[in-house]
Amino acid sequence: MVLPLGDLHRTRITPVVTYTLIAINVLVYLVQVQQGEQFTMAFACTPWEITHNEDIDAPVRKPPAVVRMIDPRDPTGRRVIEVEGRPVVIPHAPSPIPVWLTLFTAMFLHGSPMHLIGNMLYLWIVGDDVEEVLGSVRYIIVYLACGLVGSLAQIAAGPDSLIPTLGASGAIAGIMGAYVIWFPHHQIRVLVFRFITVLPAVVVIGGWILLQVWLGAGSFRKLGESGGVAYLAHVGGALTGIFVAFLFYDRAQYVKAMEDHLQGWSSSPYDGYA
Repeated sequence: MVLPLGDLHRTRITPVVTYTLIAINVLVYLVQVQQGEQFTMAFACTPWEITHNEDIDAPVRKPPAVVRMIDPRDPTGRRVIEVEGRPVVIPHAPSPIPVWLTLFTAMFLHGSPMHLIGNMLYLWIVGDDVEEVLGSVRYIIVYLACGLVGSLAQIAAGPDSLIPTLGASGAIAGIMGAYVIWFPHHQIRVLVFRFITVLPAVVVIGGWILLQVWLGAGSFRKLGESGGVAYLAHVGGALTGIFVAFLFYDRAQYVKAMEDHLQGWSSSPYDGYA
């Protein structure tokens, strides 16, 4: 297990937008807890609703799936039988907004405290650096664009899926994608099992993105059948962030050069003298 704890680089700005996004996500989750499942399902994004432009306003009962498994009565362990699983009820609720807007509202919903904490931890680690390069307005636009493309990637792979999707993961994956292109050598403090160490961003963030690509490729067969992690949303968001990173690569290099210049100036032997 590798858990990032924070990067060692400090920006010259106060990342107001990053802090605001974290606060909004936390506040929305508190509303989810208070309002219950009906609220969450009303603002979550369901691929079928987007592709058909129609709101599903009541729970949907899926017929039981047929599962192939080894016959437990066969001592050789070779006989395969088909077993009918249990029917699944997918909770849906009427949405008070046009269904296409759920592409954006779903970015601020989370399925559990750990889902929220994990996303906000990554945003806190990488968001300030990316916000410093892009500036507040561009940063918000890129964040929303990465989340939108991530959701569309998940929908494109399973357009008739009735499973609601939610979470900031696609948007944050995009910010991570930009971060690793601009700052591959930034040092990130990580918890590896029981030990705390420091690794470069290209290993921590780049490794995470490659893992999402691998898991996303393996999830195609199960799309729309059950819930779980929307790996393709992560991939779509990350690729969007990487694309943006190349568009603003020169700007990132300028910001890094300015920081290096200021750090060199502040370490001058004449620093502090008038």
